[in-house]
Amino acid sequence: MRVMIAPDSFGDTLTAADAAHAMARGWTSVRGQDELELAPQSDGGPGFVEVLASRIGTVQVADVDGPLGTPVRAHWLLDGTVAYIESAQACGLHLLDGPPSPLSALKASSYGVGQLIDAAIGSGARTIFVGLGGSSCTDGGRALIRALGGLGSAVGRLSGIDLVAASDVENPLLGEWGAARVFGPQKGADAETVGRLEELNTDWAAVLSAAGHDVADRPGAGAAGGLGAALFALGGTQQPGAVVVAERTGQQDLLGTVDLVLTGEGKFDSQSLRGKLVTRIAAAGGATGVETIVLAGQVTLTDDELASAGIEAAHSISEFAGSVELAMSDAANQLELLTARIAGEVADFAVNPRRRA
Repeated sequence: MRVMIAPDSFGDTLTAADAAHAMARGWTSVRGQDELELAPQSDGGPGFVEVLASRIGTVQVADVDGPLGTPVRAHWLLDGTVAYIESAQACGLHLLDGPPSPLSALKASSYGVGQLIDAAIGSGARTIFVGLGGSSCTDGGRALIRALGGLGSAVGRLSGIDLVAASDVENPLLGEWGAARVFGPQKGADAETVGRLEELNTDWAAVLSAAGHDVADRPGAGAAGGLGAALFALGGTQQPGAVVVAERTGQQDLLGTVDLVLTGEGKFDSQSLRGKLVTRIAAAGGATGVETIVLAGQVTLTDDELASAGIEAAHSISEFAGSVELAMSDAANQLELLTARIAGEVADFAVNPRRRA
């Protein structure tokens, strides 16, 4: 069999590339005769640059301000005149001094993301993709724009440059489904801090609107703590991050050559069914007659929900390991062992019937 291994990252425990290698080790330990095609994926969040760099471009390095002002070394990608930036490299949750808290949720800044865009402009990029996800900030991109010299200057500097928010998130900037209320708690914000962040972003939206950039209600404006709003105000458009990565890693071409797809993510739940990376891969595989098996830290979907998404089976690492704690503390090893067990259960009849014919 030819098996495509195409996971997303597993939250803070495994990058997409690390997950792919763990799955490959597990599969090979049981079915060493199979041919594996490693194609880790990303939806624009953590791992966006690493995944793309395995296929295209040249990695660049920039020292920028982290979310709390401490300098961090960030990587971005340049492929001709096209740049790929990962916001989490400059303002990711993993860059905080410790666990997220109400204080860090209020203070975290997107300034470093603006510095990365500045570096891309300075390198001659004419198209800039900004992967959104995994951020610690909820500043609506105010600091991003400040790093580019302020709103007027930033708009001018990006004139003639295609700016693209690479994100699957459709939340607006404000309101019940906005950046503060939906994602703020994930970044350490308590109820009081969520309210304060909402107030600050409401004021920021008014500033943008007064300058002719009425973007707060646009789907995706709330992505990465409101970075989507800032990018839209600068003339940016949006493309699903999973699609951007799929196109540049040749996902569709690979699907036409394999018999089975293994994919996965940290938590496979109802949110995953709303056009997220794993279900996009399953749909693409189904269109070519390839079955998809999902391995995830936790799985909360029913068999009927899996079937409706075109997924053959989904396996929980937490259930396999016996606890969430072990699944997270020993993530790579548990994923490898679970993959080995699955490999032992796969029969040759699973081979893509189109290829078998």
